[in-house]
Amino acid sequence: MSFKITDKVTWVGKIDWELRSFHGEELSTNKGSSYNSYLVRDEKTVLIDTVWAPFAEEFVEKLKKEIDLNEIDYIIAQHAEVDHSGALPLLLKEIPGTPVYCTNNGKKILKGQFHEDWNFVEVKTGDTLNIGESTLTFVEARMLHWPDNMMTYMSGENILFSNDAFGQHYASEKMYNDLVDQCELYQEAMKYYANILTPFSQLVTNKIKEVLSFNLPLNMIATAHGIIWRDNPAQIVEKYLEWADAYQENQITIVYDTMWNGTRKMAEAIAEGIRLVDGEVVVKLYNASHTDKNDVITELFKSKAMLFGSPTVNKGIINATGGLLEMISGIGFKNKKGASFGSYGWSGESTAIIQKKLEGSKIEIVQDGIKELWNPDKEAIERCIQFGKSFAEKL
Repeated sequence: MSFKITDKVTWVGKIDWELRSFHGEELSTNKGSSYNSYLVRDEKTVLIDTVWAPFAEEFVEKLKKEIDLNEIDYIIAQHAEVDHSGALPLLLKEIPGTPVYCTNNGKKILKGQFHEDWNFVEVKTGDTLNIGESTLTFVEARMLHWPDNMMTYMSGENILFSNDAFGQHYASEKMYNDLVDQCELYQEAMKYYANILTPFSQLVTNKIKEVLSFNLPLNMIATAHGIIWRDNPAQIVEKYLEWADAYQENQITIVYDTMWNGTRKMAEAIAEGIRLVDGEVVVKLYNASHTDKNDVITELFKSKAMLFGSPTVNKGIINATGGLLEMISGIGFKNKKGASFGSYGWSGESTAIIQKKLEGSKIEIVQDGIKELWNPDKEAIERCIQFGKSFAEKL
């Protein structure tokens, strides 16, 4: 499958309908994904990015049907991660010596990935490549989300090939933003941002402001994953600026794990107490063992406050809760508040452990955690309700 985006640009990527996890199980992709590669035909012919290695042979064979490979003058490798560059070794066996345009870091990482000394051409922000009627301008996007990332702007067609920025893991044969379900699109775009780009939010803001300062006309944002933004492409740029600015909605998320439902009962009672104080706030509860961890991270990203609960197990906490707390530590949420809770049998360390982990992740502690012995009775449930009320009042 290939299709024309404009008279000069053709999508030659791969839609991966079956993909359900990414980054070695670190990211769920319940809606599939795509690996977007673009063939640009002007006086010179340019291939922008390739596809993931498992689809390399299919990619090269389909590309041969689209064009004589020897007509490709340049290859642009915007990102060395293998979901973008995986077909390069096979492609360059077919057309050895073809210049590969990338950043300095891109060259280092491509060599580290594939151990090949290809005909690399290093570029930096502001460098250009004249291909005829159009000019390609390169913009480095370091740490969005690897050191080598870059974007490419095509004049005339006014397309920003944005690589990982503005993308989503979202498979659809309707490859444009105005043709797909808008709720699904924005949910997947937010999930992508929350789980991948949140740690680099300040860099996101700075890079977008830099690109906007060029005052370039923009007809389309052609991403590396998911759909292409052609209808008001600036809308996703505006969303990124909003998400990068310590984003939060009027939501409190309660995450817990439980052995014999004691901690679950505490979570539900705390939620009841919050609602008694603030009927407008959205309160969501998630069992960490039963819920997609990346969906939980997305909900925490949206939240102004979070509560984590776990029973005490072997003087520690249950691993699903611990795993999410570890993810939060790396993601680096800003301007969020929290507290801890949990049931226990005899030692009761879990609430203190959770609170320490939240503090280590720069989550502002609203109040010290609450713990209840064994299966909470009526008095314990009432204490949890009061805990929730106090938490909401202090917000």
